[in-house]
Amino acid sequence: MRAFYHPDQALHDPQQYMQIGRVVAPKDLPVRTEKLIGALTARDIAIEQPHEVGPDAIRAVHAPYYIDFLMSAWDRWSALPVHGVEVWPNTFPYWNGRPEEAARPPCPADSIIAQTGWYLGDLSVPMGPHTWLSALRAAETAISAAEVIARGGRSAYALCRPSGHHTRSDRGSGFCYLNNAAIAAQHLRNTFPRVAILDVDAHHGDGTQQIFYHRADVLTISVHADPLNYYPFFTGYAHETGLGDGAYFNLNLPLQPGSTGDAMATAIDVALERIRAFDAQVLIVALGYDAHRLDPIGVLKLEVEDFGKIGAQIRAAGLPTLIVQEGGYAIDVIGDCLGAFLDGLGG
Repeated sequence: MRAFYHPDQALHDPQQYMQIGRVVAPKDLPVRTEKLIGALTARDIAIEQPHEVGPDAIRAVHAPYYIDFLMSAWDRWSALPVHGVEVWPNTFPYWNGRPEEAARPPCPADSIIAQTGWYLGDLSVPMGPHTWLSALRAAETAISAAEVIARGGRSAYALCRPSGHHTRSDRGSGFCYLNNAAIAAQHLRNTFPRVAILDVDAHHGDGTQQIFYHRADVLTISVHADPLNYYPFFTGYAHETGLGDGAYFNLNLPLQPGSTGDAMATAIDVALERIRAFDAQVLIVALGYDAHRLDPIGVLKLEVEDFGKIGAQIRAAGLPTLIVQEGGYAIDVIGDCLGAFLDGLGG
């Protein structure tokens, strides 16, 4: 197992988060990375720094005008005569929800206030002075780990923070700014004709779904809590199976709130059967720990040992596997969850 992480990823330090009509303390704290690093260190897994790739490598997944916004947002925001402590939207455009559109056009307005509402999809993606750098380093971490797999490695771990699976081709949301798993998948497509992404997290991987929704070369599967009354609410339902060339290459496996490790294991078995039928040559696991019963924004009831079982299921699939870190906000247990998963993965 090779693991990648860059210290710049901890620089992103959000100051506010909107939850049920209240501005509350943020959940994606920099200390999360310390807990995950601890799990790697305890298993004598050396942590390597990713190599820098710059924004061009990310434009294969994300619209160039969205990347331009992320790169410039803080400087433009802080130049306003009156502004808050972070880039934070106060207006949102209407979108008709048509999934056949791969991306929206660029924002029609030049105003940083307008563009903030256009490119940031909710109130959980505030941007501070270091957000772009941290997001870029997270994407580079995913690319460096993907290159291990492309060169014949059997497993690699990308400790990505900020997370990525809620980022669409042209919009950030849900603590996510760049879609690390999607960027890694696109990078691996240079080597493997068929790539599978298995997203295991309390929340639906809506951004990853959107990015590959029209494609048959990347199979996207998400196991998550039922979105009927849970974020991201508007996607993640079983009837969403892909469009055009991507028809039937997207699978959602929603779990009822309160589901335990047994339900998760059953869903992953279904997912792995679909991955085998797809004849995937490589597997990306977008892994979050907010399915743990103690997570402050979770609704599932997994225990630490359940993540070990997930790791064992992934091992049994027998595919070269890239693990990309997603959510998990119960600071005291996320290191244990990662450790259990790695133990299961390694047998």
